[in-house]
Amino acid sequence: MAMVCLSDFEAYAKKYLPKIAWDFFAAGADDCNTRDENILAYKRIHFRPRMLRDVSIMDIKTKLLGTEISFPVGIAPTGFHQLAWPDGEKSTARAAKAMNTCYIASTYSTCTLEEISMAAPGGLQWFQLYIHRNRAVSQQLVQQAEALGFKGLVLTADLPYTGKRLDDVRNGFRLPPHMKLKNLEEAFEVCKMRPSFHSLLDPSVTWNDIYWLQSLTHLPIIIKGILTKEDAELAVRHGVQGIIVSNHGGRQLDGVPATIDALAEVVEAVQGRVEVYLDGGIRKGSDVLKALALGAKCVFIGRPVLWGLAYKGEEGLRDVLRILQDEFRLSMALAGCTRTSEIGRHLIQFSKL
Repeated sequence: MAMVCLSDFEAYAKKYLPKIAWDFFAAGADDCNTRDENILAYKRIHFRPRMLRDVSIMDIKTKLLGTEISFPVGIAPTGFHQLAWPDGEKSTARAAKAMNTCYIASTYSTCTLEEISMAAPGGLQWFQLYIHRNRAVSQQLVQQAEALGFKGLVLTADLPYTGKRLDDVRNGFRLPPHMKLKNLEEAFEVCKMRPSFHSLLDPSVTWNDIYWLQSLTHLPIIIKGILTKEDAELAVRHGVQGIIVSNHGGRQLDGVPATIDALAEVVEAVQGRVEVYLDGGIRKGSDVLKALALGAKCVFIGRPVLWGLAYKGEEGLRDVLRILQDEFRLSMALAGCTRTSEIGRHLIQFSKL
């Protein structure tokens, strides 16, 4: 089977992954309305392409907080990569480095931060943090990430409790006995995903904890999970360097907007004071172009990463990224843009009801 678009990788992963793993990766909260809307919302956005522009030479690079990446697609934090491929997050890190883009490693990795760092020395890596009730654990992880050369700290803000994902409840999802949450293994006796595991998360986290994180590290702080102008303004006021517009892939509060629909409100609120990124629903290079037209500096992909790993590990993920890169370049050219700096709101219009 020729793998020519991201849905080919999705079909492969659904066919060959164990059902419990597929259901975990695919799960949305409750009725999965937000999960599905993340994808459907792109179909309501149309291009206004410009013609007869010399697009013989293209520049699709961009920068994340001053560091150049090859194109504006990075890897969002997702957990448990060993469910998709034996080498887990080490393969993810290698693929990201090979494609010269950013990989955000999850607190819930099945490889240690050290293993991830050593798998791709010199690669651009950020660390995603969940704050646990045992604050010493979170402090240790943040300081370890900085010492290992991670370049950013991504605080996930939308998970004080875990959303209700029906298939995971039905399946009694837990990690297989041979897999561990490597970054938490020594801190907690709980090394498997048990129903009570997320009770370790601290639901009392507030905006003031941004100051606590700033006291622990010199890393720039990016906050993930913002969907409103009010919270975007609070993020700026509390000194973060970036915002990821995210609804956790539709896995938390069902019924919130698709991220592409929430993006413009956040971009307008921050007025260029911090960089704004987006995750959720990116399936084609043209989706990337639409997100950038609405003000995102870069997008991050989640589930497609896991599909690529399920196909052929590092090689499969490189294929996924390469397809998105080629599609983005082609979409830019057909819309009449030669460089990412030319992409703007003038390029798109919304469907009329």
